[in-house]
Amino acid sequence: MLNRFVRTLVCTALLFQSISFIKAQSDSAHFFKKRQTILKASSIGGGIATGTVLYFAWYKNYSTNNFHFFNDSPEWLQMDKAGHVYSNYQLSLFGYNACKWANYSDKQSMIYSSISVFAYFTSIEIMDGFSTGWGFSACDLLANASGISLFAMQHYFLKDQFIKLKFSFHQTEFPKLRQELLGKNLAEQLLKDYNGQTYWLSFNPFYFSGENCKFPKWLNLAIGYGAEGMISGRDNYVIIPTNGSIIGNNRNRKLLLSLDIDLTKIKTKYKLLKSVFFMFNSLKIPAPALELNRNSIKVHGFYY
Repeated sequence: MLNRFVRTLVCTALLFQSISFIKAQSDSAHFFKKRQTILKASSIGGGIATGTVLYFAWYKNYSTNNFHFFNDSPEWLQMDKAGHVYSNYQLSLFGYNACKWANYSDKQSMIYSSISVFAYFTSIEIMDGFSTGWGFSACDLLANASGISLFAMQHYFLKDQFIKLKFSFHQTEFPKLRQELLGKNLAEQLLKDYNGQTYWLSFNPFYFSGENCKFPKWLNLAIGYGAEGMISGRDNYVIIPTNGSIIGNNRNRKLLLSLDIDLTKIKTKYKLLKSVFFMFNSLKIPAPALELNRNSIKVHGFYY
C-alpha cells in the first residue's frame, strides 16, 4: 500500500513536470524568470498535494491489480462525465492564465496548459487502471479531452471564451441512504453526491452582435444538466442491513434554463478584484430556473 502511495505521488509529480519543459527565453527579464520558477514549483507541489488527496479519498481502500479497462459510461446518468469535462476546462483556463502571468506567449500558454492538464488527468486514469476498485475508462479520457478542447478551440478561433462551463451544488436527501458512497458531510457530498450537482453552459446570446448591442455583456443565459434519484452507479436500490428491506428510487435526468453573471465581464480597475472575479466565475450564481425532466416542468424561484 505504501509503495502504491509513493508511486502515485511520483507519477503525479512527473506528469505535472510537463509544464516545466517550457524553455526560458534568453531575453526574459529576471522578474518573469522568477515567476516562471514559481509556476513550475507550484505545479509540481500541486500535483503532489492532489495526488495525496486522491490517494486517501479514492485509492487507499483498494488493492492493485494488472492494468485493465472498465466501461463506466452507463453509470450515474453521465454526471461524472460532465464533471470530467468541467474540471478539464477549468484547469486548462487556469493553467493558461498562470502561464500568461509568467510571461509566456499566448500560443505557448494555450499549448502548455492543455498538455499539462491532459497529462495530469491521464495519469489519474492510469492509476485507475491498476486499481481493483476501478479501471482505465476510455469514456473518462474522452470527457477530459472534450473539456480541454472546449477551452483551446474557443481561445484559438475566438480569442475568448464564448461558452463558459460552470458548476452549482445543493445538498440532497440521498446521502443518508448510502453515506459511504455519497458522502457523510458537506465536503464529501460536494464531490460524491451527483444528485446535488449541476453543470452549466453559460453564454451571452448577443456575444457576436458587436459593440452596438445594448444587452449587458456580463449577463448570460445558462443551460444546465443534472440528475436525481441516484443511490448507486447503475443498480438503483440499497439493502438496509438491519432488517433486509430494499429502498429504491427512480433515476431522473433534468435540463435547466437560468440566468447567470459573467464576472469577468464586469469592469474594474482593481487587479485583486479581477482575480477574485476570475476564480469565482467557475461557479454558477443562484438564480431563478426553469427545470424540464421526464415527469414534469418545474419553476425554481432560487436554484443553486
